[in-house]
Amino acid sequence: MRRAARALGTYLSRSPVTAGYVVLLLSTHLWCTAVLSTAEAQRVLLGVSTHLDNLHDRPLRALAGSLLFFDGTLTEVTSEAFAGTLITLGLGVAGCLAWLERRYGRGRAYGLFLLGHLAATLLTVPVIQVALAHGWYPDSVRHAPDFGISYGAETVLAAAALLLPRARRLAAAGVVAWPVLGGDWSGVLPDFTTIGHLLAAAIGFVCGALLLRTARPAATAPLPPADPALVE
Repeated sequence: MRRAARALGTYLSRSPVTAGYVVLLLSTHLWCTAVLSTAEAQRVLLGVSTHLDNLHDRPLRALAGSLLFFDGTLTEVTSEAFAGTLITLGLGVAGCLAWLERRYGRGRAYGLFLLGHLAATLLTVPVIQVALAHGWYPDSVRHAPDFGISYGAETVLAAAALLLPRARRLAAAGVVAWPVLGGDWSGVLPDFTTIGHLLAAAIGFVCGALLLRTARPAATAPLPPADPALVE
């Protein structure tokens, strides 16, 4: 327990913005699943979805509001949705985004996260429009629920995969494998979220390569001395 408390304290002190963001995401998820009714939660999530209708009518609310939620579950541990939560919220945000914040500073870390979220979302728009025009996607895609942090998480996962000192190729392959194996490839085009995740991964790889070549790790303040009472 003491070691766990010390590890948590270190995490909070070295990655305070990410720690706060994780708490925010957990809070909004709890609000939707435990406080609101199913109909109310659906209304909230549809309001922040980045589908075509919302991006046309209220783009800022959709793009910003989508960052306040994650599309997954914390309770159905045998489901594919739970695996997605582990990848996006756990490994992507709580893991890689926190590591980037510590190593390269919160500005670069969150700039990369936001770039992936915004660019991947907006780059999928012409893909969806062309697919709708040719009948490759159903018209319901225009207003289908599409919210969450997964594009940003995929971007920081890809960047971190290139910046890791070891096993870069294996980590990079895992980042690409997630959307490829989990996507729907049954039509002429894969589903638009698969395309968005692959675009986000490409953005992360490019930005990770640039950071690897040009950016120095951010200087971090030394950790406070350990409390003698906690040292065994």
